[in-house]
Amino acid sequence: MATALKTQRNAGSVKQFLAKVPDERRRDDARAVSAIMEDVTGEKPAMWGTSMVGFGSYHYKYESGQEGDWPLVAFAPRKDSLTLYIMPGFKEYSGLLEKLGKHKTGRSCLYIKSLADVHVPTLKTLVRHSVKHMKKIVKERTKGG
Repeated sequence: MATALKTQRNAGSVKQFLAKVPDERRRDDARAVSAIMEDVTGEKPAMWGTSMVGFGSYHYKYESGQEGDWPLVAFAPRKDSLTLYIMPGFKEYSGLLEKLGKHKTGRSCLYIKSLADVHVPTLKTLVRHSVKHMKKIVKERTKGG
């Protein structure tokens, strides 16, 4: 039997969570990213686990039997950076990443030290494209499943 994910949507207060971010600049950046993601998705922010703020959700199921729900897009104000979770990854977004400014990426993570280091309109476009991409993937899986 597959184990349950620790990071699940819950009723925690996003406002209280963000208010407790210790670094003032990171707290302000997190609030700004929250507003961007809410605007792009049309969804209210929700806590996922104890440290991630997510918007919207989709259901996934792997061949291994592991399944669950995950946000369409999310972020977490970490100690070293603001981490944005761009679910489809970055393969299709190299042009946007070139315009974005100072950042690092992982498989589906975008690490930003400060919003002042990036071009915010490009960031908003990246979030918009990734959400649209995820919705398309979910729709295709639903049709094919």
